[in-house]
Amino acid sequence: MTTECDRIGGINLAQGVCDTPTPAPVEAEAIAAIRAGYNIYTRLDGITRLREAIAKKQQRNYGLQYDPETEVLVACGATAGLHAAAMALLNPHDEVLLFEPFYGYHVSTLKSMRVKPVLVPLAEPDWALDVDALHAAITPRTRAILLNTPANPSGKVFSRREIEAIADACREHDLFLFTDEIYEYFVYDGAEHICPATLEGMRERTIVLSGFSKTFSVTGWRLGYATADAKWMAAMAYFHDLTYVCAPSALQHGAAAGLEQLPPAFYTQLAADHHTKREKILAALRDAGMEPSVPAGAYYVLAKTTGLKGKTAAEKARYLLATTGVAAVAGSAFFRHGRGEDLLRFCFAKRDADLDEACARLRRL
Repeated sequence: MTTECDRIGGINLAQGVCDTPTPAPVEAEAIAAIRAGYNIYTRLDGITRLREAIAKKQQRNYGLQYDPETEVLVACGATAGLHAAAMALLNPHDEVLLFEPFYGYHVSTLKSMRVKPVLVPLAEPDWALDVDALHAAITPRTRAILLNTPANPSGKVFSRREIEAIADACREHDLFLFTDEIYEYFVYDGAEHICPATLEGMRERTIVLSGFSKTFSVTGWRLGYATADAKWMAAMAYFHDLTYVCAPSALQHGAAAGLEQLPPAFYTQLAADHHTKREKILAALRDAGMEPSVPAGAYYVLAKTTGLKGKTAAEKARYLLATTGVAAVAGSAFFRHGRGEDLLRFCFAKRDADLDEACARLRRL
């Protein structure tokens, strides 16, 4: 959809590129680092400055203590963090539970390693967790649960009760919990992001994945991180080194500056700004006759395809792009075969001028 949108000069609400401005300290420090000569390999798990900043951030936000020498990995994006964790901790024919709607990279990463993704559907309209369905999906081959909260594409923020139920399952069946928390600061309407590693008995079995792509609007930098118990981290760092060598050197300094210098108000304002953007896209979709599911977090909206021509969600997405010049992703990309054909996903992490124009175009439907 991004390729086709670029070809016709449309407005891309398909890919989560997050083209809002990069914070000045992040940008300035990366440029300064390049000019200072920080352009060679770093240690396999990242520069000391950034690992220490990540450890302090986890302590400050969640009260979690990680040793920056042995329990923090700077990765080439949260995606690379997941890849390294799966390489280190999973074997072919293991099973991993994921919640549907799912993020495609999660499923495809597991499949690429011959690990079986097992989908646990969430209940519409609010994507509630069915605890019985969760336990029913666990088999002797289950090795881990993969949780994305706040979630792409639904915007669901898992509640404390739901996360406790997931933690109970992990403890009962001796499972790892991989948590993709890349949207941790994008929460609305009083929702609270809970890091599952803070729950009793979960730190040692939880692999926390996050990064800077969304928070600092640097999706093209490919900078993320993982925090985990030292007994898992050595193997994760080995496989990250084997696959990626290291994250971009100078850009690590930029991310460190962001963690060190940006005040709490930055993160509060980030959520407030995206709440405003969310309200814009929700209103436009409703006016266009495409009833949206209201996300409590992240920066995506799933909306009904009512009124759009086409038999499948992919056909409807192409029709929407051809008619309005607005690109969205077919909902079927986030569900098992046969589901999601009545949904499209829209990304609202856009500069205001582009988002406003996209909303105006949608209203012409």
